[in-house]
Amino acid sequence: MSPSIRDIAKKVGKSITTVSRALHDYDDVSPETKELVRKAAEEMGYIANRQAQLLRQKSTDTIGFILPTFGPRFSDPFFSEFLAGIGNKASAYGYDLLVSTCPPGEKEIHTYQYEVQSNRVDGFIIVRTRVEDERIKYLTSVNFPFVAFGRVPGMDDIPFVDENSEIGMQMIADYLVDLGHTKIACIAPSMNYTFAIHRIAGLKEGLKLHGINLQEKDILTGDLTEKGGYERAMELIQRKMHPTAIVALNDLMAIGAISAIQDSGLIVGKDISVTGFDNIPSAAYTHPPLTTVHQPIFQIGGMVSEMLIQIVKNVPLEKKQILLKPSLIKRQSSGAPIKK
Repeated sequence: MSPSIRDIAKKVGKSITTVSRALHDYDDVSPETKELVRKAAEEMGYIANRQAQLLRQKSTDTIGFILPTFGPRFSDPFFSEFLAGIGNKASAYGYDLLVSTCPPGEKEIHTYQYEVQSNRVDGFIIVRTRVEDERIKYLTSVNFPFVAFGRVPGMDDIPFVDENSEIGMQMIADYLVDLGHTKIACIAPSMNYTFAIHRIAGLKEGLKLHGINLQEKDILTGDLTEKGGYERAMELIQRKMHPTAIVALNDLMAIGAISAIQDSGLIVGKDISVTGFDNIPSAAYTHPPLTTVHQPIFQIGGMVSEMLIQIVKNVPLEKKQILLKPSLIKRQSSGAPIKK
């Protein structure tokens, strides 16, 4: 059983109040008494009741992240990288990370409300922002700290880090057209995600600059998974005039598209090129390796974590909104179309 403050007080011959104030480094306790108390505490193996301390401080030294899950087999390497970045930076500042899982919807908001009202975390990191983002509306309404990975239409003052998706997709458009592609299709997620809106806009604008209009019939909706990418790619492949390039708006759907092309007896990078977005670790090891837009997911996790901790500690932010410039990673999943 761990010794208590009462035990330490008895050992050093001081009052319980004096020992408590010495352990919490109050100014009205002499340096000599503090040293005496701390030495006794160390010798006795005293472990402070951290939860009680935090309750008194009205702080938890914990940041929250609610992972939006969509099914029992949820596994997205994007989130593994992102969480590692958040956790490493939080740990460096002496903060813990509380991770919960919840599907988007009404229950999700109840989870945020519970975490806020029960004082379990000091702030939240929000990911995959939405057009009508009830999470951010709620946190803003109760003045609860948060930082978003992504922008939100009509909420221009929120703290965020984001990748300039428009530029990234314009790079994809330029690259594919330079290779000789004119029949280009896209696999996109729901347009409720703000990143999807930015990426589609960038792709359309990039192609338009080359005189190519991306038709709505050539934009199919997936669900950000390999399965979704596979199914939508199969629909495109089965068309009488299939595209020579498929642009997926994330890497998992692109990897699914690669499998669909290969299962159809076609060659990726020759019969149909494929590109993704994110540059998750496995993108370099697909067969063939995936051309994609790189965004530093691990570093972004660290950036939003650091920003949130600064907000919680009332430290002025050097920049409240950060928009990163992407880079294009060219690999063997894309190549010049076969001339017929």
